[in-house]
Amino acid sequence: MASAIMLAADAPKLSSANTGFMLICSALVMLMTPGLAFFYGGMVRVKSTLNMLMMSFISLGIVTILWVLYGFSLAFGTDSGSIIGWSSDYVGFSGIGLTELWDGYTIPVYVFAVFQLMFAIITPALISGALADRVKFTAWALFITLWVTIVYFPVAHWVWGTGGWAFELGVIDFAGGTAVHINAGAAALGVILVIGKRVGFKKDPMRPHSLPLVMLGSGLLWFGWFGFNAGSWLGNDDGVGALMFVNTQVATAAAMLAWLAYEKIRHGAFTTLGAASGAVAGLVAITPSGGAVSPLGAIAVGAIAGVLCAMAVGLKYKLGYDDSLDVVGVHLVGGVVGSLLIGFFASGGGQSDVQGLFYGGGLDQFWKQCAGVFAVLGYSLVVSAVLAFLIDKTIGMRVADDEEVAGIDQAEHAETAYDFSGAGGGLDRTAAAAPVQDSASKKVDA
Repeated sequence: MASAIMLAADAPKLSSANTGFMLICSALVMLMTPGLAFFYGGMVRVKSTLNMLMMSFISLGIVTILWVLYGFSLAFGTDSGSIIGWSSDYVGFSGIGLTELWDGYTIPVYVFAVFQLMFAIITPALISGALADRVKFTAWALFITLWVTIVYFPVAHWVWGTGGWAFELGVIDFAGGTAVHINAGAAALGVILVIGKRVGFKKDPMRPHSLPLVMLGSGLLWFGWFGFNAGSWLGNDDGVGALMFVNTQVATAAAMLAWLAYEKIRHGAFTTLGAASGAVAGLVAITPSGGAVSPLGAIAVGAIAGVLCAMAVGLKYKLGYDDSLDVVGVHLVGGVVGSLLIGFFASGGGQSDVQGLFYGGGLDQFWKQCAGVFAVLGYSLVVSAVLAFLIDKTIGMRVADDEEVAGIDQAEHAETAYDFSGAGGGLDRTAAAAPVQDSASKKVDA
């Protein structure tokens, strides 16, 4: 009887502080999807701006419904074979009590579910940047539906679900280096290898139409990423979330500076696009590693990722794949770099006592990281390519060439991002000219 009383006393209790903190973090992660829409929207040509915004926004709608219906159950339900989860109580959120706590934590299941929902939303939205200018909106919506069901939900279970094989192996992914960024980057590569290049790739200029919009989007991503990363500890009781918050800022700054330095040496200029891209590369790389490394380690992770991602974005021109907005170069490469560097820079003083090679821990953790990284990369790449192939052979994945050249915004959405028809002013030109002519004639008469 005494032991039962002690167990009841030791059981976690709902923490209003942690619950409030996690709700705020969830809102910050939600903000990242509109931030991503602005970031991508500014990077495309003006004729594709609205389509780029909509490719992110539609994910907010589709994934939310799927998550409630079955996605949360597949990702975080009771494990089956270390591959997938399922719990009937999570289907439609029908069996979740208002104050029911997420196992082992002090926050309600509802709070955990909505926090993870925001991750599920932004992951397919990341893929969209690689497909700019050329994908039918209906095909994209169908792809999101199939991809999150077959790829994202199972991978999330592998990495974060109790019983998932990567989780049980000890693969460290604090906030989504494998489940989000490598997953999305590999999917982007798989799809673009199927659907092909944009019309005019490597021939026509395809510069960003609005760098201020890009900077606004990257700023919103940076801001929202604090919820993405610090919130992934699911509480604020032991300082690990604070470490992750600090490391998020530190690595992002280091990556931005490293990208700009590389850009100056390689191309002779510090560009705003480089600053924004470097910041995102740092955010990507610290996402899996920030709870395991020290702030000095975060500087190293950010700087290495900044240089390697800057180098990687040029590969599309050498290798001939059309990654429109550098999803492969930033998210796939950044996710791989950040995940693997845990095997070298894990300090043992953060989320766990695991130490990397540079802290005397040998290469054991590095090999575990390799297993997680390359399994997710391979699975997402192959399945995403198959899904794109099937969609392309049924309803068609791409818009017609003439619609792409004219502008996908008009073809798919019957709108344009900027309407200048009323920008000429309200004064009629002929009326405005009459008094001037009268005045001149009076001077002649005089």
